[in-house]
Amino acid sequence: MEEVRKRGCMEKARPVILVVLLQVGLAGMDILSKAVLNKGMSNYVLVVYRHAVATLVMAPFALYFDKKVRPKMTFMIFFRITLLGLLEPVIDQNLYYLGMKYTTATFATAMYNVLPAITFILAYIFGLERVKLRCIRSAGKVIGTLATVGGAMIMTLVKGPVLDLFWTKGASAPNTAGTDIHSAIKGAVLVTIGCFSYACFMILQAVTLRTYPAELSLTAWICLMGTIEGTVVALVMEKGNPGAWAIGWDAKLLTVTYSGIVCSGIGYYVGGIVMKTKGPVFVTAFSPLGMIIVAIMSTIIFAEQMYLGRVLGAVVICAGLYLVIWGKSKDYKYPSTPQIDGESAQPSVQLCRNGQDGVETL
Repeated sequence: MEEVRKRGCMEKARPVILVVLLQVGLAGMDILSKAVLNKGMSNYVLVVYRHAVATLVMAPFALYFDKKVRPKMTFMIFFRITLLGLLEPVIDQNLYYLGMKYTTATFATAMYNVLPAITFILAYIFGLERVKLRCIRSAGKVIGTLATVGGAMIMTLVKGPVLDLFWTKGASAPNTAGTDIHSAIKGAVLVTIGCFSYACFMILQAVTLRTYPAELSLTAWICLMGTIEGTVVALVMEKGNPGAWAIGWDAKLLTVTYSGIVCSGIGYYVGGIVMKTKGPVFVTAFSPLGMIIVAIMSTIIFAEQMYLGRVLGAVVICAGLYLVIWGKSKDYKYPSTPQIDGESAQPSVQLCRNGQDGVETL
């Protein structure tokens, strides 16, 4: 009995652990990518190499482990995969990097933290996430999603006094020269479009997994199509600049390898696994957690100063994530995507469960 209980706890904790580890991996990519982009590496070339590495790594695993579960490829499935390869690997990543160049990494990250809200709205529109505010857990998911976005904005916009941590004592404040209003507007528009593209990618991935429930194969296909489509874009944008494709045994190679394996290959795969049981909103709700991880890593690696505003924002983000996890904790596991069917019209406050007509009352 005790062993069954432990197994049940691990099953409940696994999605949370996976998405937290995913955000740790993405935080490392942000630091590495910013370093090589500052050294002049083309973001278009970075995207191509990144997904080429991911394809080479994930394809053998997909061929071996998915050979019994991989469904037949149809035109509609291939069309969706082609669109998936365009939405995130090409449009989202390139626009995010360009927006960062026009503004700052902090500004781009702050803008990108509207992702959970956009994903929630799109999931609601396409019926992947149904909300009834009379249901306390549905209300918790809505409030938690808004809190994660609000906490990320607090971390960026509210500074406050400096917190003297023992590993940052004596460090000078970084140069934070502002950007002009035109560059800020351009950067904001680019990042917002990229964020919307990534939200569409998450929704389409959830829909595709219904008819193509082979996560490894889908990951490999997305990386392959992203490589092909990204190459076309890079050849156009870097026309007459063959030196942009040069890469050696340096930070560029490390960034390409790390981001390809961890963030594209493993990232798409983990996102697909969690999405099948918790939905796309749950996966993207943890994206503001990356700001906390980057802030902590920056204070340790670069001895950047920590401000009270960042700590307060981190607390709000954690509270929001708790509400999202609590709101999703009673969702039934389902083979494709989450559904909340009609609840009973009882006057008492209800705990909604997905996929069934039954409810629990508080």
